[in-house]
Amino acid sequence: MDTPRLVEKLLRGDRRALARAITLVENGSPELREIMAGLAPHTGRARVVGFTGPPGVGKSTTTNAAVRAARARGLSVAVLAVDPSSPFTGGALLGDRVRMQEHATDPGVFIRSMANRGHLGGLSWAAPHALRVLDAAGFDVVLVETVGVGQAEVEIAGRADTTVVLCAPGMGDSVQAAKAGVLEVADVFAVNKADRDGAKATLRELRQMIAMKDRSDEEWKPPVVMMVAVRDEGVDELWDRLDAHFAHLESTGGLAERRRLRAREEVQAIVLDLLRSRIGVGDDGALESAAREVAEGTRDPYAAADLVLKELGA
Repeated sequence: MDTPRLVEKLLRGDRRALARAITLVENGSPELREIMAGLAPHTGRARVVGFTGPPGVGKSTTTNAAVRAARARGLSVAVLAVDPSSPFTGGALLGDRVRMQEHATDPGVFIRSMANRGHLGGLSWAAPHALRVLDAAGFDVVLVETVGVGQAEVEIAGRADTTVVLCAPGMGDSVQAAKAGVLEVADVFAVNKADRDGAKATLRELRQMIAMKDRSDEEWKPPVVMMVAVRDEGVDELWDRLDAHFAHLESTGGLAERRRLRAREEVQAIVLDLLRSRIGVGDDGALESAAREVAEGTRDPYAAADLVLKELGA
């Protein structure tokens, strides 16, 4: 299928074209430039919600419940499950799609697991491209689920319009992960498995952490939602909090600012990727030549970096 035809079919809602476009994103295809040019005028409409948290807190179950809640509200939903690559096949783990089989025949739901297949920019390079594709495909909401709370995963979830950080009682690393930087990207906290012992203690600790940060009266204060996602308990409240945060962003100008920053990071990733590809990795590459001089002591690393940039015309 040629690229203009692919873009045309994707914009008309063709799921095979959509799946093909995301595969091209995963593979870092040269066709991406033309695809993104065709999709650009059709982006900026979807709400992006990120779900992150340590393993075992029930991210997939919560995402699944959020899909049901969104569909009950008449919203079309795309789910992007950001998985680590298999060291053997480069493919994404399929656990998330297995758990969401109930939505498989729903034309208003699209679910895709995405992995980094060796692209230099990694998932932080590919995920914004995939979000742009799903946005242009016409979905009302795009849910991004990350596997854990590593730096790259938190960055991806943090690029959403609204970021949900999941915790669970009885998991010491759950709240510790929040303390270790996830707190900074959280717009909503959700304590899943709230029917377990220790749920109130987890709620109390989260509220104490939230209260420690100085905020003006106009700033958003992250709420904490208690839920049992496997039984759909608390899911409607979670969605109400998502709506409230989105309304807050729209009323304060925060939505436009977040999307500008997301676009800035996307452009920056492309620029760095282009620079990497131009540096070269062979014996005659500018980088290798500069590295030899630094190793031999004939040039300092800053001067070598300046030389590489000069040769690249950057």
